[in-house]
Amino acid sequence: MQGAASSIDPAEVAKFEAMAAEWWDPNGKFKPLHMLNPCRLDYITTQIAAQFGRDLKVPRPFEGLRILDIGCGGGLLSEPMARLGATVVGADAAERNIPVARLHAEQSGLEIDYRHCAAEDLAAAGEQFDVVLAMEIIEHVAVPQDFVNTCAGLLKSGGLMLCSTLNRNAKSYMIAIVGAEQIMRWLPKGTHEWSKFITPDELYGLIRASGLDPVDRKGMVFNPLAWRWSISDRDLSVNYVTASVKR
Repeated sequence: MQGAASSIDPAEVAKFEAMAAEWWDPNGKFKPLHMLNPCRLDYITTQIAAQFGRDLKVPRPFEGLRILDIGCGGGLLSEPMARLGATVVGADAAERNIPVARLHAEQSGLEIDYRHCAAEDLAAAGEQFDVVLAMEIIEHVAVPQDFVNTCAGLLKSGGLMLCSTLNRNAKSYMIAIVGAEQIMRWLPKGTHEWSKFITPDELYGLIRASGLDPVDRKGMVFNPLAWRWSISDRDLSVNYVTASVKR
């Protein structure tokens, strides 16, 4: 990684370094993300297809699109994007995540450009993308506005940023901190800091301040009876995702 970058919080990076080897274990420490992945992929693919006029029924609908998965971890989103035909750059500040991601992509027969770097490094190099995925990362960065500004700068004109995070309220504390970390033990204690969660209106404010236009936001809701996640038009009380466009 080249130099210091304002979005990086070393303590947050260390948390994910410690869990790097478990990225592809569906019953390991990243079980919540494996459970959430089909839901967020549904949102991501729908938004990209709508923005770029792509038909999701064809074999490689994202052919010709360059996608950045910032905070890529082990590649849970990078790999599906590559399978859909996109040219994918997966970037992560946690160095140990990258060899895990590279090995799994190689075993899966996928070509993905994984890099140990921050968003700022890519911006400094003049990189440009059609889509920036910033999923479950903004609650872990040091300065959210700086991070969103950098993501906006990485987008081509007409580009799309998809950003998901956790709302900050009593319900999200009980579900994400008490429930997921302390009771269910789906995540190690301390994975999240409730004070760093961001409300939907706050995130829209950050997005607008970066020069992007917010065009959509949805909730991602877990149903304990069906034991699955789904997209909600109204319930943004805990997990939610936004779509923004660079005009």
